[in-house]
Amino acid sequence: MSIGEVTGVPGGGRWVVPLCWAAVLLDGFDLVVLGTVLPVLLQLEVWDLDPDGAAMLSTVGLIGMAIGAMTIGTVTDVIGRRKALLLAVLEFSLFTLLCAFAPSAFVFGLFRFLAGLGLGGCLPTAIALVTEHARAGKRGSATTTIMTGYHVGAVLTALLGIVVIRPLGWRAMFVIGAAPALVVIPLMLRYLPESGSFLEVARPRRSLRHVLGPVAALFRPGLMRPTLAFWVTSFMGLLLIYGLNTWLPAMMRQAGYELGAALSMLLTLNVGAVIGLVLAGHVADWLGVRPSVIGWFSAAAVFLALLSVRLPGAGVYGAVLLAGCFVFSAQALVYAYVGRVYLDGSRATGLGWTAGVGRLGAICGPIVGGTLLDAGVAYPWGFYAFATVGALAAIAAAAVGRASPRPEPTGASLPAPTKC
Repeated sequence: MSIGEVTGVPGGGRWVVPLCWAAVLLDGFDLVVLGTVLPVLLQLEVWDLDPDGAAMLSTVGLIGMAIGAMTIGTVTDVIGRRKALLLAVLEFSLFTLLCAFAPSAFVFGLFRFLAGLGLGGCLPTAIALVTEHARAGKRGSATTTIMTGYHVGAVLTALLGIVVIRPLGWRAMFVIGAAPALVVIPLMLRYLPESGSFLEVARPRRSLRHVLGPVAALFRPGLMRPTLAFWVTSFMGLLLIYGLNTWLPAMMRQAGYELGAALSMLLTLNVGAVIGLVLAGHVADWLGVRPSVIGWFSAAAVFLALLSVRLPGAGVYGAVLLAGCFVFSAQALVYAYVGRVYLDGSRATGLGWTAGVGRLGAICGPIVGGTLLDAGVAYPWGFYAFATVGALAAIAAAAVGRASPRPEPTGASLPAPTKC
């Protein structure tokens, strides 16, 4: 029986990757959109906003994403991946649109928090759905392919800000950010199938009364250490991503580089991220996801430390490109690793909590970089600090081990987890 016949959706599973990729692209939009409009809000003194208030607006959105990842990721294992992803995209799009009409900083922050709830649920749900539709031996590349949407969204939003804000104003950015829902949601309703694994395994526990069951499953015998290790790894990984995306230009300016060069290095960093995602998936499929995660974070630590040396000419761009290649795709490999360790009935929950705890690292990353800059030691010590974070992430990934969890006691015969 085909996937389309199982799920009742025409076209089988060939729509899964493009539709999930589009959902994750929205996550990339959110990564950059606030940073794009904040300089305008501060310059025009909109709502009498000051830098402290701007930092608070950034933080509340990340808190919403952390809560959304944990809650929607868990609910996904109860109501299904398809419904959860639809609800997440709908909620994110609605409150992003409302941000364009916010009358005050408080209301704007509230809408950012509520948008974050839906946005935080997009990533773990999309990865769970793609993982469960991927062909055997291709789950690593499927996950990293989805994650390219994250960085494409970030790059497109930055370019959009250059074109849109001056003629149309900052509010137009949020209207445009919500607009894809007019296309994506109808396509999801028509073509996005449910995971066959969810239909077969999770059907007996579809009630919300059992929503805590998938959470408890993360700590079953054989899974407690991997669960905690994944949380630490994700915390460190997103600390690196958000810390570097926020402060790399300022750190390179403190190192003595011109402003134009420092901004070019941020673009180079994200170009490296896309290259790394393409390579990482194929390496994980060939070598195994566990050694790939450990190796990727270790390489990230090496190249971040190398940035503490003032390199000549193209050398510094090469180091930044390689740092981006390993830093950003390492986090994508963490999600691929999570998808292989947990069983079908708790996979989305495991992804959601891993991503949610990681969002706490996303909050800490800009704080770490900002503290070092304020102290005047971001160069070279900021790069040493970020390199240490990368090394700790590699150690935490190694601590996951070759987990072999026992089947959940649902009475159903569950498939064994894929080898790591």
